[in-house]
Formats: sequence, C-alpha cells, structure tokens
Amino acid sequence: FARTPRVLSANPNQSMAPRLGIVAGGGDVPGRISAACEKAGREVYILGLEDQAHPDTLDADAWIRLGEAGRGIELLREAAIEELTVVGRVTRPSLRQLRPDAWSSRFLAKIGKATLGDDSLLSALAREIECEGFRLVAPESILNDLLAQENQFGVNAPDQLALDDIERGIEVACVLGALDVGQAVIVQQGHVLGVEAAEGTDELIERCGRLRLDGDGGVLVKIAKPGQDRRIDLPTVGPDTVEYAAAAGLRGIAIEAGGALVVDRDAVVRVAD
Repeated sequence: FARTPRVLSANPNQSMAPRLGIVAGGGDVPGRISAACEKAGREVYILGLEDQAHPDTLDADAWIRLGEAGRGIELLREAAIEELTVVGRVTRPSLRQLRPDAWSSRFLAKIGKATLGDDSLLSALAREIECEGFRLVAPESILNDLLAQENQFGVNAPDQLALDDIERGIEVACVLGALDVGQAVIVQQGHVLGVEAAEGTDELIERCGRLRLDGDGGVLVKIAKPGQDRRIDLPTVGPDTVEYAAAAGLRGIAIEAGGALVVDRDAVVRVAD
C-alpha cells in the first residue's frame, strides 16, 4: 500500500458515463462514491438499505428493506439506471427479519438451501441483478484510489514474528473462505485467536482482544474468498478498523493487494502510525 497517501480521485471519464445507481449499506464508502461522482459531473441515484445505512449520514433518494429487492428494482428502473454498484456494510438478517417480497421470495426459492454462505448468496444476487438488465460495477471502478496496492501503510513494518503470523493467517483464511464462512482471521504468535463468522470483523477484533496472549500482539489478516465475485463485498478496512485493532492489542493488519478496499488512506496511515 502507498507509503505516501494520495487524495481520493474520480475517473475523469465519469462525466460521460450514465447515471449511477448506488445500493448503499453502512459505512462511509457509499457517500464517498456519491461525492466523487458529483465532483466528476456524474449523476447518481442512491437507494439506501434500511437498518444498514443511516439516514443522518446518507442522503438517499429512496429507502428499502433488505427483503424489498423487487421494489428496489422498480425504483432503479424508474430512475433510468443502467450501471449499478452495491457497496457498504450489510448485516445479514434472518429469514424472519428479512420479510421477503415476491421478487426476493422467488430468488430465495431459486437458489435454494445450497446457497447458504454470504459469497454464494451475493454471487447469485449479482447474476440476478444483471439478468434484470443492470450492469454491475465494482466500487473501485468509480473511486480508483479505493483498491489496496502492494506496499506498506505508514512507518510501522512487520517484523519476522508478524510476517509468520500473516502467513499463518493467510493459510487459515483461504480455508475459511473456501468454505464461504468469513474473510478475516486473527493470529498471535502462531496461535489462531479467532476467525470471522456471522458477527463481522469489528466483533471478531473485540472478541480476540479478550483472548490475547502475553507478549507481542497479533495480526488481523483479511482477504477475499477464493473465487468470490470481486465486484461485491471485497474486504474493507478504514480508520475505525485500525482503532479497534490497536485497542484490542493487535500490532498490525494485513490485506490483499488488489483484493481489498481501503477507506480514507490518509486517516488509515495517520491512525496506524
């Protein structure tokens, strides 16, 4: 990752692009994409997900529940959306909480019980979205500074023990991802303190903070799942991730170059230092 942080910039060709639909979950990325498009002169239509994105921080054009995919498709068509990006943190609800509409019910019946993991579900959803006539684009194609590059953030380099923990974390994360379970692992001194499941990365970090061993702190390793659709749900880190990791006694974070998103590089470097 870049030692010298760069300012987020939009693609200069976006002013020629059609209006972009943004299906927005939680976090800062949906708003950053919207702001970059506005700066480039590209119109956006933001569809906020209730109980995921927050109305105080996201100026959405419309709001839907996670189970209202059919209504969301209708709204996007009414807004003449051709290109669509799905971005932001989403907590997967139970079927009881989902309350699927007719479109969502047909989709769930079509994919069946074989598609239980997040990646399998999202990949199937991506295919259905494109069958509905939308072109799905990756967030980093809009914000070209989002994608992690191969290098080091800030001044703190991993020593050999941390590098060994990173290698162990990658090994475990690849197995975990192949089972479509999670994207993150925390390793300390060769010991796996925890793996990510339904709780998400922040809760994983908090849980492992209570399990930490004496001595040198561990490392959070967060990588994409093997074979996942990289237009949706790439591993994401931001300043808050670094804050949580430090508070839990971790020494560092390792992510995949070209396979992870970094929100606000300047702040990430500053907090990491």
